[in-house]
Amino acid sequence: MSKLSHKVIIYIIGVLLLFNGGLMLLATIASWLMKDTVTFEMTVSAFLVMILGGFMMLISRNHEPQIHKREGYLIVTLGWVMMTLTGMIPYILTDTIEDLPSVFFETMSGYTATGSTILKDIESLPAGILFWRSMTHWIGGMGIIVLAIAILPLLGIGGMQLFSAEAPGPNSDKLHPRITDTAKRLWLIYVSYTLAETLLLSLAGMSFFDSLNHAMSTMASGGFSTKNASLAHWNHLPWVHYIIIVFMFLAGTNFVLSYFAFTGKIKKIFQDDEFLTFAKFIFVFSMIVFAVLVTQVDLTKESFEHPQVWGKVESSLRHSIFQVLAIVTTTGFVTADYTAWTPFMTIFFFGLMFLGGSAGSTSGGIKVVRHLLMIKSGFLEFKRALHPNAIIPSRYNGKVVSKEIIGNILGFFILYMISFIIGSLVFGLMGLDFKNAVGVAASSLGNVGPAIGNFGPASNFSELPSLGKYWSSFLMLMGRLELFTVLILFTPFFWKKN
Repeated sequence: MSKLSHKVIIYIIGVLLLFNGGLMLLATIASWLMKDTVTFEMTVSAFLVMILGGFMMLISRNHEPQIHKREGYLIVTLGWVMMTLTGMIPYILTDTIEDLPSVFFETMSGYTATGSTILKDIESLPAGILFWRSMTHWIGGMGIIVLAIAILPLLGIGGMQLFSAEAPGPNSDKLHPRITDTAKRLWLIYVSYTLAETLLLSLAGMSFFDSLNHAMSTMASGGFSTKNASLAHWNHLPWVHYIIIVFMFLAGTNFVLSYFAFTGKIKKIFQDDEFLTFAKFIFVFSMIVFAVLVTQVDLTKESFEHPQVWGKVESSLRHSIFQVLAIVTTTGFVTADYTAWTPFMTIFFFGLMFLGGSAGSTSGGIKVVRHLLMIKSGFLEFKRALHPNAIIPSRYNGKVVSKEIIGNILGFFILYMISFIIGSLVFGLMGLDFKNAVGVAASSLGNVGPAIGNFGPASNFSELPSLGKYWSSFLMLMGRLELFTVLILFTPFFWKKN
C-alpha cells in the first residue's frame, strides 16, 4: 500500500475550512440584518476559520494531484471533525452555550444533520447564532449528497454503489461520472429546493427568518428549529406542516431522482425500486399511526397545543404523516409528542429510527435500499432451500445485484446493530436506564434527533452527562459517514505502510 500523502489531506481540509468560514460570513450578515448583539463575534469567527483554512492550503500547496483510498477515508472523517471544531467558534465567542461538551455536541449534531439539542431556551439566542445553527445543518446536508453520490462509491462503500457500481463510463441512466459536474448539479437542486421552501413557508405565515432557517433544516434532514416547541409552534397553521411534509419527502429521496425529474425523465422515478418502497413505507406507516390517533389518542390532552383547525380527522392525519416522515427521513422535527400517544406508538417510532431514507438523500439511518435488498435476499433463501441447485440472483431495478454488494449490505447491517448495542451499553455505564440508553443510541447513530424516554420530542439532551455528549457525538459521526469510513481508521491494517 502506498504511503499516505499528508499534504493532499491538509490541502482539502483547508479548502473545506475556507468554505466553512465563507458560509459563516452569511450568518454574520444575518446577525447584522437582524440587529442582534453578536455581529462582531460572528465576524471574528468567520475570519479565524478562513485564515486557518487559507494557511492549511498555503503550507500544502505542492501536494500530489491524486487522492488514493486511504487519503479519501481520512479526508472524509477528519474533514467532518475539523468542520465541527471550527464550527464551535461562534458559540464559544458569543458565550451562548456554557460548557465545551455541550458546544461540541450541538455543533456535531448540526453538521451531521442529527438535530438533537442541549438548548433549553432556543428563542433567547441571538439571530446570528440561530442562523449559524441552521447553516451547520445545511453545510452538512450538502456535504452528504456529494459524499454519497460522488465520493463514497469511489471508496467502495455507501448505498450508492448500486448506482455507480455497474459501468464507470458515461451512461444515459446516470449522472455525468465526473465528480465536479455531479456535485454542481446536485448542489443546484439542493439550493433551489431550499429557496423554494423558504418562499412557500413565508407565504404560509412564517416570518422570512424562520422560513429560511427551517428550509435549511428540512433540506439537510436536520431538525434544528428557531422555536422551543419546534414545528409544534405552528400547529395552528396546517399549511406550514404540509409544505414541510413535501420537502421532507423530497430530502429523503435520492437527489438523483430529483435531477431526473428536472430533466424530464419522470418515468425513471417510478421505475426506481427504492423510491417505490420508500413511498409505500411512508404511506403504510402513516396509516397505522393515523388509525391509532383517531381511535385511541386525544391530541388536545398532550403537552403541545393542538388547535384542530380543520377538524380532528385532518389533524390526526397531518400529525401522522408529519411524524412518520420526520423520523423515517431522520429530520426529527416535532409537531407532537409521539411518546405520549400509546406505548405501542413509542415502540413503533423507536423501530422507525432504524429505517432511514433513500441512498443519495440527506437522510441518515440504514437506508431503504439496504432494507429492501436484505428482505429480498431473505426471501430468496427460502427459494434456495426448496431448490438448492437453482441459480436465483437478487435483482434491483431489473438488474442483478452482485454477491459482493449483498455482502457489503449485510456487513453494514451487522456493524450497525453492533454499534447500536455497544452505544447503548456505554450509555448504560454512564448511568442511563434501559429506555434512555437505547433511545439515545438509536437516535444518535441514525441521526434522527428526538429519542424516547427523558430524551423524547418534548424534552432535549441537556441531561446527558458530559462524557455522554462526546459519545453521542461520536455515534452521530459514525452514523452520518456510513460507519466504515470512520471505523476503518481504528483498524491496524489501515495504518500499515506496505
